[in-house]
Amino acid sequence: MLPVNVFYKQKMQHTLQSTARPYVPDWMKSLGRCKYPKGEIMSSWPFGTTADIGLRVFSSSPEGVLKEAVLGMQNILLSAAEFDLPWHHSQWNIGKDDWDRMLVKVLEETLYRAEIHNEWVVDISFMLGKQLHCQVAWVDASEVEREVEIKAITRHDLQVRELGAAEQISSPYPEVPDIIGPGWIADVVFDI
Repeated sequence: MLPVNVFYKQKMQHTLQSTARPYVPDWMKSLGRCKYPKGEIMSSWPFGTTADIGLRVFSSSPEGVLKEAVLGMQNILLSAAEFDLPWHHSQWNIGKDDWDRMLVKVLEETLYRAEIHNEWVVDISFMLGKQLHCQVAWVDASEVEREVEIKAITRHDLQVRELGAAEQISSPYPEVPDIIGPGWIADVVFDI
């Protein structure tokens, strides 16, 4: 199996830009969750804790970690049913803070938008300036079948950090692979 950073660097740019669903071999699926609804590989791995569910994400940048965390959380919530709904776009602005706090704020805003505004995030990108600017693609949340509900984003074992070149981080959870830097990782636990 390829180390995660090698796989991540080899991710096909064509796949990220294509609207068609790419063929994803089973061995690649074991490296991360499939991004819903396009079927693209992303770098997030859910894991069970005593009473909650956690998520580890990997990316080449801190902004990428935020994106992978949002999409990974959305995948945890979804049932297996697929949806093909029209996409809408909006922008959020979140106060600039350290990466841990911005991760929590972005995830909380994602849950809030789904529950209060019926905006189910399907894609998101970030630009950090005086604030964290979020460009969001979303679908009508009332049309999305959910399997579980996240009550809160916890700060238990929360981390967002950079991995140096050849630095390796292991997880106590068997469903999460070892990750080798360079890159950024984040761990977050959800109260379900």
